[in-house]
Amino acid sequence: MAHTPYGYIIKNGIAVIDDKSANQVKELFHAYISGLSLVDAARRAGIERCHSSIAKMLTCKRYLGDAFYPPIIDEDTFKQAEAEKIKRARMLGRIREQTEPKKTFVRMRFTAPSPETLYEDPFTQAEYAYSLIESEVIADGES
Repeated sequence: MAHTPYGYIIKNGIAVIDDKSANQVKELFHAYISGLSLVDAARRAGIERCHSSIAKMLTCKRYLGDAFYPPIIDEDTFKQAEAEKIKRARMLGRIREQTEPKKTFVRMRFTAPSPETLYEDPFTQAEYAYSLIESEVIADGES
């Protein structure tokens, strides 16, 4: 295993709940939901981690349980923490509602006269042919 989440230990190749740290994880979730900041909630729970690690713990779905990890947090608590995180981000202006991008189509008209010069080198010929292209933007309503 590359990383065992806080609250678990591996015994004989199986993830089991470490009671002391699992209770700290539960306290972290409840303290955060009650309104404490990430750092203050971690302090209350007795967890010494940096701000980003605490934030990752609150979004770690392994705490809900999966094929390898037994559950520590119930789904309702997890969803409450997730909603609290979104609420705080919105209050701080960190979430912007996505808007439909404006669809703009620039219609162009291309013209090119027949080349008057023929070069033996195909790259030179292509460069010359592209230099002859003239373009103009077509305003709406024109054809």
